[in-house]
Amino acid sequence: MAGYINLDELVAQNYVTEVEEGVNTQINLEFSAMYTYLSMSFYFDRADVALPNFAKYFKKSADEEFEHAQKFMKHQNNRGGKIKLADIKKPVKDEWGSGIDAMYTALELERQVNTALLALHALAEKNKDIHTSDFIEGNFLCEQVDAIKELTDHICNLHRVGKTGHGEYHFERESLE
Repeated sequence: MAGYINLDELVAQNYVTEVEEGVNTQINLEFSAMYTYLSMSFYFDRADVALPNFAKYFKKSADEEFEHAQKFMKHQNNRGGKIKLADIKKPVKDEWGSGIDAMYTALELERQVNTALLALHALAEKNKDIHTSDFIEGNFLCEQVDAIKELTDHICNLHRVGKTGHGEYHFERESLE
């Protein structure tokens, strides 16, 4: 086609396919985490569970994961990459049990996201993609450490006050508001 200019090549500078694919993988992981947190949120909002502050806590987590996915999507577009969404995997379960059970699941989820972020950061570094490395460092890494610490604190306190029943109720009322 005469006169055709590949505009992606004008935007993309030092943005290799391997990093672009890694960003797409991270986008889909963020959506999967959001989906899990939404499931948790609406589980705790059910009439037969009735722990509204757990519901709010996990809804806030879902919103943050959605925001993370959007940031990665914007980064992908800014770098000249193509966004390739995948099916969102169903959460591992529909019933989340007690608050501490859900907190343990959330902790594992945050660790998985953190591991994926560190791997993507390493991939960007390996490919000398300073923009993506800086993007990940500036937007996600410290936040992940803080989220893991917060969940660990919640789990520790739930063990102190009682994993279910009266202790869980007071923890929910005092710590998650």
